[in-house]
Amino acid sequence: MTGSEATPSFRLAYVPGVTPDKWVRIWNERLPDVPLSLTQVPALGAAGALLDGDADAGLVRLPVDRTVLSAIPLYTETTVVVIPRDHLVTAADEVSVEDLAEEIVLHPLDDVLGWDRLPGRPALERPATTADAVELVAAGIGVLLVPLSLARLHHRKDLTYRTVTDAPGSGVALSWPEDAHTDHVEDFIGIVRGRTVNSTRGRQPDPAPAKAGHAGAATARRKPAAGKQTGGPRRGAGGNARGASGGKGKGGGRGGRPRHR
Repeated sequence: MTGSEATPSFRLAYVPGVTPDKWVRIWNERLPDVPLSLTQVPALGAAGALLDGDADAGLVRLPVDRTVLSAIPLYTETTVVVIPRDHLVTAADEVSVEDLAEEIVLHPLDDVLGWDRLPGRPALERPATTADAVELVAAGIGVLLVPLSLARLHHRKDLTYRTVTDAPGSGVALSWPEDAHTDHVEDFIGIVRGRTVNSTRGRQPDPAPAKAGHAGAATARRKPAAGKQTGGPRRGAGGNARGASGGKGKGGGRGGRPRHR
């Protein structure tokens, strides 16, 4: 980690369609003393919120500028076409981009899909937001392609949607400023990656202090007691253990008497 905690809380930004509830619940269980505050930001404004210091990390839509932001991809959403309930497309369970070639396809300014080539026929004007585009779909002006979560977010009873099999998906990632990888950011990375509390890749708790006397006891077991001989009997410079204890000496008779020839 290269940063330090500037605040006692963790500020998480998230874009429309992303639901961070599960991760927030795990955070509150693991770090109850560190409040997590949530802020919803527009998809196109997420990078600015992170770089301006308005959030510590964010659940954003890819791509992001990797020269200033770090990002961990989390998942990719299916793309659907939002249509009126009485539209001919509803006859199929899923469609292709080619099936929409004759449709007016609305392309809002906050579109999050990375199109190489826009599908369908263009509208006269681009709606300002996805919400505005949904209103136009309901008015019969055209159709709209969005990630599934945004179709659900802007659900209306008079509209429905179908999967578009060959449309680009929308990737969602956890992102944070490259120069602000704090301990709390690492904690949240562990949560979204499914690490357990005791994972070796997360932050490690302080090691438990050694029990009093434990180290001393270990030393005592290795050190011989004073005066205690170790390594077996020691031999003298000119004799052996038996000669020193009164047994038969070399060159002497029984009882120490000299032998006569």
